[in-house]
Amino acid sequence: MKLKTVHARMFRNILDSTEVAIQPDVTCLVGKNESGKTAFLQALWRLRPARTNPKFSIPEQYPAWLEKRHRLEGQVLEEVRPIEALFSWEAADQQAVAAKFGPDLVPDGSELRVWKTYANRDGYEHGCDERKAVEHLLHTQKLSDELSSEFTGIETFAALKNRIAERLKTHADVAVSVTALQQLESARSALIGEKSFDDVLWSMIEPRLPQFLYFAEYSKLPYTVKIDRVLKTADDQLDESEATARALLRLGGVEQDYLMNPEYERRKRELENVANTLTDDVLTYWSQNKDLRVQPEITQRTEQIPNGKQAVLDELKIRIWDNRHSLSLPFNEHSAGFQWFFSFLAAFSEYEHRNPPVVILLDEPAVGLHAKAQADFLRFIRERLAKRSQVIYTTHSPFMVEPGHLERVRMVEDQGKDEGSTVSSDVLSRDPDTLFPLQGALGYDLVQHLFVAEHNLVVEGTSDYTYLRVVSDYLASQPGRLSLDPRWSVVPVGGADAVPTFVALLGNHLNVTVVVDSRKEGHQRLNRLASEGYLAKQKIILIGDVLQQRLADIEDLFAVDEYLRLYNRAFGTSLVAGDLGGSDPIVSRIARHISVDRFDHGKPADVLLRERDTFLPSLSEDTLKRFEKLFGRINSTL
Repeated sequence: MKLKTVHARMFRNILDSTEVAIQPDVTCLVGKNESGKTAFLQALWRLRPARTNPKFSIPEQYPAWLEKRHRLEGQVLEEVRPIEALFSWEAADQQAVAAKFGPDLVPDGSELRVWKTYANRDGYEHGCDERKAVEHLLHTQKLSDELSSEFTGIETFAALKNRIAERLKTHADVAVSVTALQQLESARSALIGEKSFDDVLWSMIEPRLPQFLYFAEYSKLPYTVKIDRVLKTADDQLDESEATARALLRLGGVEQDYLMNPEYERRKRELENVANTLTDDVLTYWSQNKDLRVQPEITQRTEQIPNGKQAVLDELKIRIWDNRHSLSLPFNEHSAGFQWFFSFLAAFSEYEHRNPPVVILLDEPAVGLHAKAQADFLRFIRERLAKRSQVIYTTHSPFMVEPGHLERVRMVEDQGKDEGSTVSSDVLSRDPDTLFPLQGALGYDLVQHLFVAEHNLVVEGTSDYTYLRVVSDYLASQPGRLSLDPRWSVVPVGGADAVPTFVALLGNHLNVTVVVDSRKEGHQRLNRLASEGYLAKQKIILIGDVLQQRLADIEDLFAVDEYLRLYNRAFGTSLVAGDLGGSDPIVSRIARHISVDRFDHGKPADVLLRERDTFLPSLSEDTLKRFEKLFGRINSTL
């Protein structure tokens, strides 16, 4: 199951977050302190916690200024759902259900909604068609036509059970029918027993739902760990730091009995397994100092117990050897950033290969790290965490926002008692403190890539950049042809969804013109930006308007056979115009023909870039005129 949306309500300063879209890989919650970022994560964590066992509590978490009022109004606060999440059915989930109940049980596009109330009771809506499961069971029994007709229209297993009981009474004198009915009842009972369809289905679905691994500042490792307590205490009796310590002790496949072994060599060997595994992980993603090494040690301490006797306790102490300075220091005397990074690696190790993968919730990760180390941690998220798990993290640091993935950003703002904390993918925030991390990240990235110029032409992606630049350069070399004005700096922003974000963040500070594909759903966010003064309406240039078509992509500036030459060259195919049906954009027709949602649009553009000397002279006059028309429209906005 994949997490799709999250809806938090009546939890601390969140009154109603509305449904917040979650990215399939990484989602970044940006907001200033006390905006509600932590509240959002903690509500989601309580839905299905991976370790420890946090509960919802009305006195502690229901908005204090509303609790009494809502009770007086007659609301049953225990039934309020502080968290609700929507999950998509993955193919493997559908196959597991189909193996038990038959095909077509999960309608196309259906989703699983799961929630938890303030009474800490789970609830769900599965979207599955119980009628299909009943029909499949009846079909497998191969009933006679006469008997089968008596079960037509049955929609639930409860109704099926009742109908079987009724028919056994009416057919008591017909041995063949009685045998068939008894076999049908046996099959029904074997399938769901005396439980409801919903309960049996939930018993299959629940293990397939991801748990949520929450990690915050107070989840860090302690310097000293009481081994016996950490290894033998139930999950719900450990605090977050002790749970991290337990993960460390289990790292590297360590055997619990060996850690407690009085034999020094055996115990030392197990500790070295832990040290080697964790050191390798740390140094892979910690560029600040490559000369560190983990040195865990087990010591013994005598402690008085209530009956007046003494007990000998084994304790784990963690030191870090620094070869650069030839000294070791206790773990808790290293920088706060290193402690956090080290501790999270230990905690994550316990869940890295969990199936289904956990959803990782990181509350202000890497806040104590230098900007370069924060970049290391973002790389760690991309290369290690997001490979298997969805990651949701909070931040107010510009260096924890990736300018190339602004579609991952959700803005969190506290709007006061009337509205509470809101979470939105819309970056049109009026609060400069909330916008600052995004502006800082984008500004830094622009400076790094030398994109800042007086006149900026914003396009969706690198393929758009390539087509415009390559064809413009070619036209500029031909006498009497129109090309892009040299004053333009062409800025690809990483996708159509990122264009409004870029304009909203920098449209007031830079001279921006936007070129975008004409889409079926339109460009409401861009139009809204124009209406709010972020850019002039005439500076939004739609490819469809240039081509006088309702739907059009930049690839449609080429003649069909010309673009197919680029496509065939890029993918080693031999498509011709006659293979493609429809009159919609060329990339949509190709995707439909090859039965995919989308192919890599960058590859044909790359062919044009690398082989322009061959392709450009062969472009038709109509194609060149279409590009000239676009360039003229762009230049008119200077």
